Amino acid sequence: MLAGALGAATFAIGGRALAQSKEVIIATTGGLMERSLQEHFYKRFETETGIKVRSVPIELPDQWARARAGQRSGNIPFDVVTATPPDLIQHADLLAPIDCAGLPGIAAHALPNGCFPSGIIRTAGGMALTWSKKAFPNGGPQSWADFFDVAKFPGPRSLPDTGDREWWVPLAALLADGVAPDKAFPMDVDRAYKKLDALKPHIAAWWKSGDNAMQIMRGGDAVMMMVYSSRSVPLAKSGEFDFTWNQAIRDVGNWAVLKGSPNVQNGVKFLDFFVQNGKEHVAFSEKVSFDSNNREAPGLVPPEERRFRPSWPDNWSKLVIADYEWIAVNRNALRERWVTWLTK
Repeated sequence: MLAGALGAATFAIGGRALAQSKEVIIATTGGLMERSLQEHFYKRFETETGIKVRSVPIELPDQWARARAGQRSGNIPFDVVTATPPDLIQHADLLAPIDCAGLPGIAAHALPNGCFPSGIIRTAGGMALTWSKKAFPNGGPQSWADFFDVAKFPGPRSLPDTGDREWWVPLAALLADGVAPDKAFPMDVDRAYKKLDALKPHIAAWWKSGDNAMQIMRGGDAVMMMVYSSRSVPLAKSGEFDFTWNQAIRDVGNWAVLKGSPNVQNGVKFLDFFVQNGKEHVAFSEKVSFDSNNREAPGLVPPEERRFRPSWPDNWSKLVIADYEWIAVNRNALRERWVTWLTK
């Protein structure tokens, strides 16, 4: 079925036929992520399709700079790229369309809402509320309203300042102020920062990375924080901390295919391949501490592990999905407001 849908020797883009080689060039971050993708997906893709994967480790800003330069020169450097949700909006002119319903693997195996007109979810998690069980032995905070309630839940807090997600914290502030998730955008930035002004004296630390966040919690510098679920889970499994998926802000990394790349068709074929085989996704997720885009995988983990998996349906339904188009348009203004507020 897949061969019938994607097996032609050429692929038409803009009225011209592009010859397809027997390779696909995939850009993603290096280290553990690249090694895990190689082990669980790239090698199998090569074996099952005969298409060679050429992996290019690269950070996102450099990836997009090279993609833009390639568009101008007519020499596109990659087929498949890594993208944040706002990237899919900001760089939409670079991206090939994805026929979500017409690709058999994606239609049958991708997570609900895991495919978009210009890409698919690669890895998924959430920015989750996490707390110290020692500080709250009778039950911890269960919502962002609780996080902001310093009378009911006293103690120092920690929040992220990672330089690339300036909307996370204002969004949590709006949810804490009673705004419904589906009414949070367009974001009332003034209202969000008014709420944050009241909390700011209680922020003991601004974390810069997931490892830094875990050090803050383990060191007792904060009794609760907003942090990646990939860090919440190991903290909770230690027995000293806990977290909730309620109102966790969905945090995903995506795959996309560059329009006019050397092997567009092979790139699309890889995306359709990637979402299949739930067992491989379980093993991959265990290594990278993120879930990935396969709807069968959560059901393959033991029942006692399901509360730790963002894509388990009961957890997935609790995640708050941001308006990425609005964020992409307002990204620079959000960044300026965040830096001004932090430094005043």
